Amino acid sequence: MFVPFVRGQPVMTVRLLRLAACFVVMPYAGTAQDAQPRSDLMTFAQGVLPVSVETGPEQMRTGSPQAIAAIDGNAGGFGMTPKPGSAQAQVTIIYALPSLTRFDRLAVPNIGETPSPSQTFFRDIVISGAVEGPDGPYIPIAGGTLATHADPGLVTELAMEDAVPEVLWLKVLLSGGINVERDKTYFEFSELIGEGTQQPMPMSEGFTGTWKGRGVSIELLQEGAHVTGCYDKTGTLSGTVDGRVLRALGSDPAGIPSQFILIASADGAMRGLRSTNGAPFKPYDGEPAAGAVVCARPEPAPPGCGAVLHGIGFNYDSAAIRPESAVLLNALADGLRGTDAARIEIVGHSSSEGAAEYNRALSQRRAASVVAALVDMGLAADRLAALGKGEDEPIASNADEAGRSLNRRVEVHCR
Repeated sequence: MFVPFVRGQPVMTVRLLRLAACFVVMPYAGTAQDAQPRSDLMTFAQGVLPVSVETGPEQMRTGSPQAIAAIDGNAGGFGMTPKPGSAQAQVTIIYALPSLTRFDRLAVPNIGETPSPSQTFFRDIVISGAVEGPDGPYIPIAGGTLATHADPGLVTELAMEDAVPEVLWLKVLLSGGINVERDKTYFEFSELIGEGTQQPMPMSEGFTGTWKGRGVSIELLQEGAHVTGCYDKTGTLSGTVDGRVLRALGSDPAGIPSQFILIASADGAMRGLRSTNGAPFKPYDGEPAAGAVVCARPEPAPPGCGAVLHGIGFNYDSAAIRPESAVLLNALADGLRGTDAARIEIVGHSSSEGAAEYNRALSQRRAASVVAALVDMGLAADRLAALGKGEDEPIASNADEAGRSLNRRVEVHCR
């Protein structure tokens, strides 16, 4: 099915495919014939950060939560405007990308109308990119006129410009409605999918400090790629940094778990998502609180037995470890040298996209690559074993990219 693009080019609707993922997947530039689809580069969990949101001509109170919902990896629809607007309503969101990115595919899934005369899905979308800064100048990248999908699971492909450059900022303009029936209408959206190629991301070193905000009280200490910390006075956490994203797991004295996806922004603020006791991820943003003590931070230690690691990255659809993972692998080797465990299992886990058997086999190969790297660093091969669990043992929901990125992990079991 085809619907017209705003500049006269076609916008194609196709079936939504399941994406394969295992551990941390490197962005890949492939073709539609590839056995495994590519990574979505337009997600908060992969380091994309909304930096500004504007609405017009009315103030519809769209803010950071809605901007993140549009890139959370969940294709379900949501309310983009907490307050209603007119038929001329517009929402403009500027996103900062983690590194230079060249998109060759942008798409919108699951375009559906809520059965209410007061609600409708945004109709027009125009996407432009910039490299100099969030103020531009911006050049067109893609766009389209959206139409309601006949069935669930469909995706509308936006029409791409002929020559798309690498960009560091993306401006998304949503306007109008597919079916505006009233003067005051609430507007909905689903998800912006973005694929292409991305330059390697340098590891952030901004995860040492204290941050406070509404419902936020957290103190962190970063040593290389490993981060320890505490939150809410009594909870403790540990995690690993991949690019500019910290993925961490924590628990309080009652054993209630929390999961964190955090980004230390350039202005020193902490932007993030948190899930507690399996609840959906919610915004978790704080400002620097220099000198404040929020809790008894645990003593830092290198990752070793019992570690859950999210920062070991691999090339797309491959067991080849990315060079930027060396910092974390070296720290892991240091942590394991001090253990007297007779057997050390390196266990690979994946998210649920793709075929279960394929993910299990890929996680096995990747765990074996980690074992080989540790042997090269001097650990005894007869003490190490690799095991791939695939998607069989998730620690978070696979409903959005925040949870899926936590499920892609390496665990270290010592016996």
